[in-house]
Amino acid sequence: MSTTTTTNGTSSSSAAGGTTLKDLPKSSVFTTNLPADAAFPTPADSHKAPRKTFGPRMVKEALYTYVRPDGVDEYELLGVSEAAMRDIGLRKGEEETEEFRRAVAGDGIVTWDEETGVGIYPWAQCYGGYQFGQWAGQLGDGRAISLFETTNPATSKRYEIQLKGAGLTPYSRFADGRAVLRSSIREFIVSEALNALGIPTTRALSLTLLPETQVRRERMEPGAIVCRFAETWIRIGTFDLPRARGDRKLLRQLATYVAEHVYGGWENLPAAIPASSSSSDETDSKKKEQDLAAEPSTGVPSSETQGEGKDAQNRFTRLYRAIVRRNAKTVAAWQAYGFMNGVLNTDNTSILGLSLDFGPFAFFDAFDPSYTPNHDDHALRYSYKNQPSIVWWNLVRLGEALGELLGAGEGVDADEFVEKGIKEEAVKQLVETAETAIETAGEEYKAVFMAEYKHLMTRRLGLKTFKDQDFDSLFSEWLDLLEAHELDFNQSFRKLANIRVADLVSEDAKKEAAGTLFRSDGELSALGGGESAARERIAKWLDGYRARVLEDWETSPGADVDAERKKAMDGVNPRFVPKSWVLDEVIEAVEKKGEKGVLEGAMRMALSPFEEEGWGWDGEIEERWCGDVPKYRGQLQCSCSS
Repeated sequence: MSTTTTTNGTSSSSAAGGTTLKDLPKSSVFTTNLPADAAFPTPADSHKAPRKTFGPRMVKEALYTYVRPDGVDEYELLGVSEAAMRDIGLRKGEEETEEFRRAVAGDGIVTWDEETGVGIYPWAQCYGGYQFGQWAGQLGDGRAISLFETTNPATSKRYEIQLKGAGLTPYSRFADGRAVLRSSIREFIVSEALNALGIPTTRALSLTLLPETQVRRERMEPGAIVCRFAETWIRIGTFDLPRARGDRKLLRQLATYVAEHVYGGWENLPAAIPASSSSSDETDSKKKEQDLAAEPSTGVPSSETQGEGKDAQNRFTRLYRAIVRRNAKTVAAWQAYGFMNGVLNTDNTSILGLSLDFGPFAFFDAFDPSYTPNHDDHALRYSYKNQPSIVWWNLVRLGEALGELLGAGEGVDADEFVEKGIKEEAVKQLVETAETAIETAGEEYKAVFMAEYKHLMTRRLGLKTFKDQDFDSLFSEWLDLLEAHELDFNQSFRKLANIRVADLVSEDAKKEAAGTLFRSDGELSALGGGESAARERIAKWLDGYRARVLEDWETSPGADVDAERKKAMDGVNPRFVPKSWVLDEVIEAVEKKGEKGVLEGAMRMALSPFEEEGWGWDGEIEERWCGDVPKYRGQLQCSCSS
């Protein structure tokens, strides 16, 4: 076995304190509380079985299989995320140790004593899902194996540590359980980039190359392993499978686990929503929307508040609403920052609202609401503009999986219901109650999504407050002009911060300022009518923008409105996002040229996306990656194996 380590350092911040991997607190809450694959009910049963026996098969009445990584002889640690090291609670420099390199490469089981049979044994999760709107049956962790859970001693946050690309599991279906370097680089960088932007996401700790492992995708490619982590890897598809199989017991067990061990207890879920009035008055409707969007109070609601019948809000309904709210906020952040998941199947939709399982993802180059980064998505199901509705479609599938529990109202814990289900004469009432719960959650989803989107866009445009007219006069028109003139989505916010509203007095000044949003070469899409039309349209928008900025910021005589606004905008508008063409350059440099320092530089930029002065590794490359997309390399698409 040979191992190589590159330099550490993928963030401008340093990890303070921390512990060794050996001393990191470890647990297995998931496997302790949920049923295992009956073929290998204990770690010992799994460990004594030949590794080749863990090929694809159906697994029923279980949520995971104990399975060890399929280790390889040769591996090379290409990089780690300093931010991830810090957030997990690992000390700086731990990545230099043999134990760390072995663990993230799947070389043995660092938490299991083979002689005594004591410790935490790895596992792969069982789940199903709807893919492109069609039921796909059993899916599961086909190339992911979880090693253990750990709780950061400083933050008390628990994470599940997982290897992607570590070999066959019962859920690999027709594949090989491996991951290619190309897709692994993409996930390694974007996971940490999203987190740096404040977007809920799964994370990436390290990237390991398997130089002697060749993997067949569109071509033969080198293999790799991403060591990634998340507060939970449970997804909507985890509920889909037992629902499809009619496994009432497992659904209830899973929902209870999520409430108690992922959301921190039933008392931490949103309190029940009181029965709403039927008033159609516009003021009442607006207040209702604000109430639904507001951060909910928590605590077990009283039976008086719960009520009975159609408006019943039992604890499982409150769990459903918590999941709905989390996902609404995440998709709002995607829309505000121009990020597309690319394959929003239910098995890629997190019950904690995390950005999950990165395949054909992308950040916008030029703004195009119909764009999807998935070249297999011919119907544009997962395009940017469809993301909010698709996530809701997925959440409705979750509501259907939980339907019996949602519809049972206060009777959800009655012994007879738990054991046998609903009586035939009560089915109609149960269905009505469940449908009402899902419909109410749908209203809440829209309200939370819009509130979060307005909040983020208000900050990105450098305003302190949101006013109703802003949505049409500022937000919508801003996006329309970006689309019409094919202007870079995230760059344009950053450039807008540099325009001094104090100078936007004459029409000529406004038109001159408008040009700062163009490509650096001055070229514009002919679709928008050319340069003159662009300057005139943007100048008109800037006139309204100037008025709103002064309204929000000019609060005291002598205040430097533009300097204060720019500081605020630069803190929320990234100078760098890992666009597809940038990631292609990183992949080319690492895979074809062996230039591993480029990976380190890209991660450094991803972890500190708001830097104005640079990242201190290669100024020329930094400037280019923060600049215009090269001609003919915008809006790239890739496959689900990417």
